[in-house]
Amino acid sequence: MEYQVLDNLPHDLVYSPDQVSPWMEVWIEKVKGSSQASEVYKPLQDPLISRCVDIIGMNEDKASVSEKLTFAAKGVLSKVFPKPRRAWLPTGCLKLMDTLHQALPSMSLIASDFSYLPDVSIPGDRAPLVSSKDGKTSDHRNYFDAQGDADIFFPTDFRLLEQIDHNCAGFSKEQKNPGAFKPVKKRRTIILDTAAFMEEFGMPLKTRTKDGYNPLLDDFKNTKFYLSVPTHNVPTHSRRN
Repeated sequence: MEYQVLDNLPHDLVYSPDQVSPWMEVWIEKVKGSSQASEVYKPLQDPLISRCVDIIGMNEDKASVSEKLTFAAKGVLSKVFPKPRRAWLPTGCLKLMDTLHQALPSMSLIASDFSYLPDVSIPGDRAPLVSSKDGKTSDHRNYFDAQGDADIFFPTDFRLLEQIDHNCAGFSKEQKNPGAFKPVKKRRTIILDTAAFMEEFGMPLKTRTKDGYNPLLDDFKNTKFYLSVPTHNVPTHSRRN
């Protein structure tokens, strides 16, 4: 059975004051004595956020020598020119994938969503496009500016979706038990641009117009498809002889 899911799900925001400081959760709290809200930064404590950070590898220290030198240089620069880091984590997607894999471990999955969004002015990795309609559409530079009804669109990082999919399926690239066989992937995955997906699975010859325009191939340039199916690999926990 196939399922189609979109990553139009809740995200959590994390923040670091510069390139080398630890990540912190962003909490939204009302300013005392005012109707306005502000961001408050707290150490990571939500298990879902912490797990998402681990899956992405945002705290990994496995860089090469040259990467470590670059990282050290960034540390020096960050003291002179501190640049805050912000990232939107697809924790809603992680929770959904966990639920799907627990309920349907042998499912076949088709997911489609925006791979990027144009004209996003809100800062941060995977930042959303937040817009309101009051006679005309207005895109906001800060999510606090959206008053009343507003549309919030998050782009999907499809490589991150693949990492989340494998993680929820029980595959880990880290070999935690040195005496065990290397874990094997339980899912076979592929990412396709929408045009490539339609060429493979649609009927684009039937949708081409007289002037050569083809909506199946020429529209939705900023969307992709993610396909994931179970493999026949059977993980083993046997030790080497």
